[in-house]
Amino acid sequence: MKQTQKRTEFEQMDFDDLAKLYMTKKIGENELEGIYSVSHIIVKRAKGFLSSVEKEKVVDRKENFGRVAIFSDQGKSARNFFEVPLTDSRQLSHSIRGEFIKAAEGNILIYKHFEPRKKVLTYTFTYDEEKNMLEGIRTENNGNAVITYTLTYIKLFPKSDFEPRAKN
Repeated sequence: MKQTQKRTEFEQMDFDDLAKLYMTKKIGENELEGIYSVSHIIVKRAKGFLSSVEKEKVVDRKENFGRVAIFSDQGKSARNFFEVPLTDSRQLSHSIRGEFIKAAEGNILIYKHFEPRKKVLTYTFTYDEEKNMLEGIRTENNGNAVITYTLTYIKLFPKSDFEPRAKN
């Protein structure tokens, strides 16, 4: 059975539109808030069997595999920002899948990513305002191997004022 969508005379806004509207506000502008495209790379470093030479292998690489919105959290929680994944389907509510906590100084953030079954993955992020980019790293020791997980967030909206202007 196919469900038909009701036509309405009222303006409709999906979550992406609301996020863009919210992030164009001028009050207390925050450079980290925005909509980002997410990529990741997983690298495994280990010594070969009966070898002293360390080898590095790319286990997985996904470019632009998802989009997220990062919002400033003015609530009573300890986090400074929270992350909501954006999907193409319409949802009534969106889950907070991560939170960022700013370090005392500089552009360092601690990111906690929430996985199913209450598993929490922690990354250390840096923010480059000129490149509109966040990059996070997490490492795990697995026997004789070291696995490095790198997340890269490229800001899609809003862009900072650092963008080079066209020359006339």
